[in-house]
Amino acid sequence: MVPSPPRRRLVLAAVSLACVTAGVAIGAGTASAGTLSGTLYRDPDTAVARWVAANPGDSRTALISSRIASQPATRWLSNFNLSTVQSEVSTFVGAAAGAGQVPALTVYGIPNRDCGGASAGGAPDLTQYQTWVGGIARGLAGRTTLILLEPDSIALQTCLSAGEITARDQALATATRTLKAAGAKVYLDGGHSAWNAAGEQARRLAAAGVADADGFYTNASNFQSTANETAFGRSVLSSLSGSGIAGKRQVIDTSRNGGAAGDWCGDDNTDRRIGRYPTLDTGDANIDAYLWIKPPGEADGCAFPAGSFQPALASSLATGSANPPATTPPATTPPATTPPVTTPPATTPPATTPPPATGSCAATYTTSSSWNGGFQGAVAVKAGSSAINGWSVSWPLASGQSISQVWGGTLSVSGSTVTVRNAAWNGSLQPGAAAEFGFIASGPAGASGLACSA
Repeated sequence: MVPSPPRRRLVLAAVSLACVTAGVAIGAGTASAGTLSGTLYRDPDTAVARWVAANPGDSRTALISSRIASQPATRWLSNFNLSTVQSEVSTFVGAAAGAGQVPALTVYGIPNRDCGGASAGGAPDLTQYQTWVGGIARGLAGRTTLILLEPDSIALQTCLSAGEITARDQALATATRTLKAAGAKVYLDGGHSAWNAAGEQARRLAAAGVADADGFYTNASNFQSTANETAFGRSVLSSLSGSGIAGKRQVIDTSRNGGAAGDWCGDDNTDRRIGRYPTLDTGDANIDAYLWIKPPGEADGCAFPAGSFQPALASSLATGSANPPATTPPATTPPATTPPVTTPPATTPPATTPPPATGSCAATYTTSSSWNGGFQGAVAVKAGSSAINGWSVSWPLASGQSISQVWGGTLSVSGSTVTVRNAAWNGSLQPGAAAEFGFIASGPAGASGLACSA
């Protein structure tokens, strides 16, 4: 997913469980949330698998092969093509069924995806989008498939008007019902623990039809710890239950959350590590799966083209991982592949500002990414040699600039002056400690004249 922040139902006919492999039953048709078990499908024709096969002599190959290529990651349906999507899905899901394994698809084609950022694209309108979703449903043909529906579509809405948000919510609800009727387990975009508050995310999920889905997924393409995501998910579930929506479950993306958190873009960050391996055996009644929604080693769109496989990234993610060598058996029939283009939701990059004077704070701006007509900025706030309890950063907007979204802080604008005050959770800083906030803006990239007060 790009700056997302940049960085996301018909009644199902009952089908009996089938396809027993290695003594574990997997659903051949519908399955209630929390009841699916079995082995996740490992696509043998991923970008990382192709790289490993083509580079047997590379010094990084053994590490990447054993710790990343050996594991199942979701297949992204990100290229809008009405004529081929049904056959692509049918081939992929059919190969998983032949291997006796459970496939997972990330569906990423809603209009105005990523709010026009680096992963912009998708269907030209909502009518054609539903036609595309219908093709996906026909390709499923009643075979149980985990579907992660439209990353960022719910957590990131700043580019949409109230009417457009309503239309998107209706489109997501319709897509959910269509896919559920075809045998899928459908999860909607739940953002992540450092983005929207749990209550707000629950409200958005309810508006988008989560009552008809199996639940929601969090941390897609992001770096938040599993512990943080689990706690966040419980809060979202509690809020949903309070509004009369019960029985939902969470899916967590663990593809890159085994190391440092921070800036959403991991293209050049060597502190990232792969997290726990994908599994349906979570040991938690609230969590249906730990998945690798974002295939490790595929770029976010900052230093490298979004979705492109970069062996240096893969090697960095695999180095120092606590995961043991993988044991997931390979699938048999290589399906057609569509390289994913993902939108990484934003979090908080590490601070680099030297300690300011006693009792004060300092702020440093960095452009995280830019595109035609807009950019994403990050501001590091650092306390001096004394603790502070609350901070604010102000700066003048340049000509043609306007801010559409802020995370990690509270925005106010007076004339051409922008002020961002700390969020409830990052205002108290010990001496030398840092906090971060980020924002999406239109106009020329940059911010100068930052003034920090504590």
